[in-house]
Amino acid sequence: MSRILVPIDGSEQAQDALEYALEEFESDDITVINVIDPIEAGYTAQATVPGYSEEWFEQAKSAADDLFEAANETAAEYGNGPLDTATEVGRPSRTIVEYAEENGFDHIVIGSHGRAGVTRILLGSVAESVVRRSPMPVTIVR
Repeated sequence: MSRILVPIDGSEQAQDALEYALEEFESDDITVINVIDPIEAGYTAQATVPGYSEEWFEQAKSAADDLFEAANETAAEYGNGPLDTATEVGRPSRTIVEYAEENGFDHIVIGSHGRAGVTRILLGSVAESVVRRSPMPVTIVR
C-alpha cells in the first residue's frame, strides 16, 4: 500500500486532484493537506490592524477544517475514507515537500494551479515548485 499526499486549497484544480487520487489510488492510503501561508495575510489592508494576524490564522484553520470536511464527503462518494488530514503552516511548496518527506509519502498528487491573480504573479505556481523540489513522484492534475 502506497501513501499518497494530496494538497488541497479549495480550488477546482485541487478538487480534480483529489478525485483523480481517489480513482487511481483507491486502495492506497490518501492524506489531504492544507498549508496555511502566513504571507497571504500580509497582502490585505487589515494586516496592520492589531490582533488581525491571530484572527486571520484562526479563520484559516477553520477554513482548513471546512476543506477537510468537503474532502471527506468527496471520498465517501468514491467509497473511500475517512481521509487522514494535516494542516501545516509555511510556504506551500516547501511545506508540502517537507511534510511528504518527513512522513514517508510515496507520491504527491496536486492540482495544476490554485492561485489566481496577484498572488499567482507574485508567488508563482505551487505545483511547479513541488515538482522541482520533490524527491518522490508527483502527478499534476489539470
